[in-house]
Amino acid sequence: MMSSGTNSRPNRSQGGEFGTAAWELLLPAAAAPARRRGRALQSALREAVRSGRLVPGTRLPSSRALAADLRVSRGLVTEAYEQLTAEGYLRSGRGAGTWVSEAVRAPVPGARDLAPRAEDVRVDFRPGTPDLSLFPRSAWAAAHRSVLGRLPHGALGYPDPRGLPVLREALAALLSRRRGVVADPERLVVCSGVAQATTLLGFVLHGRGMRSVGVEDPGSPEHSALFASAGITTIGLPLDDEGLATEPLVRSGVRAVVTTPAHQFPTGIAYSAARRGRLLEWARATDGLIMEDDYDGDFRYDRAPVGALQGLDPEHVAYTGSVSKSLAPGLRLGWLLAPTDMTDEIVARKRTMDLGNPAVDQAVLADFITRGGYDRQLRRCQRAYRERRDTLTSMLAEHFPGTEVSGIAAGLHIIATLPERYGPEAAFMARAADAGVALRPLGNYGTLPGEDGAVRLVLGYAHLAPADIERGVRLLAAAHRGANGRAAGGGGRVFI
Repeated sequence: MMSSGTNSRPNRSQGGEFGTAAWELLLPAAAAPARRRGRALQSALREAVRSGRLVPGTRLPSSRALAADLRVSRGLVTEAYEQLTAEGYLRSGRGAGTWVSEAVRAPVPGARDLAPRAEDVRVDFRPGTPDLSLFPRSAWAAAHRSVLGRLPHGALGYPDPRGLPVLREALAALLSRRRGVVADPERLVVCSGVAQATTLLGFVLHGRGMRSVGVEDPGSPEHSALFASAGITTIGLPLDDEGLATEPLVRSGVRAVVTTPAHQFPTGIAYSAARRGRLLEWARATDGLIMEDDYDGDFRYDRAPVGALQGLDPEHVAYTGSVSKSLAPGLRLGWLLAPTDMTDEIVARKRTMDLGNPAVDQAVLADFITRGGYDRQLRRCQRAYRERRDTLTSMLAEHFPGTEVSGIAAGLHIIATLPERYGPEAAFMARAADAGVALRPLGNYGTLPGEDGAVRLVLGYAHLAPADIERGVRLLAAAHRGANGRAAGGGGRVFI
């Protein structure tokens, strides 16, 4: 029996008995104003059953004992027990006590993590991720402390949906200097990465009556999904050696197209000057829009990166970028510079979408940029990624002779075309999976011209240490040699 003293606690075991943790859930209800105490007690008991804190089969204390321990009237407890019994949460029998009903199916507690995770692989060459260990933790933490120490209280309110003025000014100066962008801070909108920038553009285009946009083929599959969320379909448009082919673009009838001209994803080519000019001519003739996804424009290893297309015609190019490759995708910080006549609509949509990005994170990035931390981070990443690209290309040349690496020396991935003797591609991918090496073929990103039996791979290297790159290529080579041995011996599965 529980004592009615002020500091009493039920001395009952868990698992079938009314435990201490569940009993304490009722204390706030017992302290409610007298006129609401009965309903509060019923609600607290009901929620304890629903949440699984009181599991089916748990025996509750007698109404007299619980009333004494909670220091409420016995009538309140009796009424609560009767109400929840009538609702099916509890069951009781004459002389048998009160129990949590087995009819209740409480949810299993716990939160799922829906972030993408790599399978259990030994080396993962799939592209798209920077080296997160290069994130400048100490410098970022110092900027965070500095910002919080001087940030006025008013800055913690709802921010300008375009972004904090201090960040928009810092980004405008950075993009003008590094990427040749025409960057007016009044037209710059801070977004949750390029993904949100794309979605914002999609909603605005849809509101103007547009129902389809062109995308590069091959290209990023994410663009189609993002535009679909805004009710817009995508039309794949082919590439040639200079970039997006303009004749199919004209024939398609679209008036907006997504491009990656500085470093086309995934083929790795840079649009030629002539092709950039032709695209702008198309946009001016049709009053069309070019969305420029500058996803890794800062990473060029053999020369200065080509400037952004937007700098040539800011009224026909919407420019997007983010810190996902330079700092970390988890920061969810990016930007959108759109033509003047679209800016107000984009800002209005951004306001209704999320009321703006977190103010403190924006202020920290602004401080990091203006104090030179961002430039230092880019130089650090460029050195590391150049070394890793060189390691990957030299290892492929050593272990897979005749492999062609196409595209410019830039970005976070390469396109490697292995000779026919290493195919067919499906068999090569199967061997890689058996060896614990994760790969992604170029065919996953769209239409490829012709089939010649070669193995074409999109190999990410930025997130891998040089030693891991070497190990991964050796594992692939060993898997190929093993397949050759089995074929020569006449046993097992024949791959080539």
